[in-house]
Amino acid sequence: MLCAVLWSTSGLFIKLIDWHPIVIAGIRSFIAAVFMILFRYLSPRRRNEPLNLRYLWLGAIIYSATMLTFCIANKLTTAANAILIQYSAPVWAALFGWIFAKEMPRKANIISLVMVMGGLFLFFKDGLDGGSFAGNMLALLSGICFGASSVFLRIQKKGNAADAMLLSHIITAVISIPVMFFYTPSFNTETTAIILFMGIVQIGIASLLFSYGIRRVLAVEAMLIAAIEPILSPVWVLLIIGEKPSLNAILGGAVIIAAVLVSALGFGRQDTGKN
Repeated sequence: MLCAVLWSTSGLFIKLIDWHPIVIAGIRSFIAAVFMILFRYLSPRRRNEPLNLRYLWLGAIIYSATMLTFCIANKLTTAANAILIQYSAPVWAALFGWIFAKEMPRKANIISLVMVMGGLFLFFKDGLDGGSFAGNMLALLSGICFGASSVFLRIQKKGNAADAMLLSHIITAVISIPVMFFYTPSFNTETTAIILFMGIVQIGIASLLFSYGIRRVLAVEAMLIAAIEPILSPVWVLLIIGEKPSLNAILGGAVIIAAVLVSALGFGRQDTGKN
């Protein structure tokens, strides 16, 4: 839940930085990687089972693809379309969790999936339009990657999923380097403060929280909880910029919160692999 709260601030701060989205993603991930390396060096050592390198790289590459495709999708289609389509992620997490992690979604999860999809449609109904086909498809790819990455991180529940998150930020930073030759970012006090916040707090601390949480809940439950991210994004915009959400957005947000609570009712009835 805390991870989703931090993730939700990205929309506001991306609006405030006039950079190419891949440059934002790359510099943000570079700062996050440095932060996570320092955190790992300074924190007490924890004994983990040996990492499965296949799932480590799969989780890292796919989560990096999630961040990059979502950034590009935001440029090619409307923000509402991009977020709505990306948050098909719980459906993909349920499917891939069943195939790869042998985790069957519970009845509460299935009910929550339906509620989340309905709530997201209500939430973004007023802002939806056709968008571009390429942008919508990239948003869909981002949602598939988001759901899949949560499953591969979940599979490493007895290891340290933070390693895959760290690797994903390194990959994202490296991929963004060629783009910076064409879109060199300009720094001032405001942009420096914002990008540092995004790297350390919005994505760095959030990555540590997600890697901690994914070891203790099913992949589909993690994605259902993360669905509060898109409903919190306009809250920050309202508080900082004063842009008010519509009645449909408020109703949709209420449905999504109810869906998360429905899913949460079943947490204690199934072993989630906590160790």
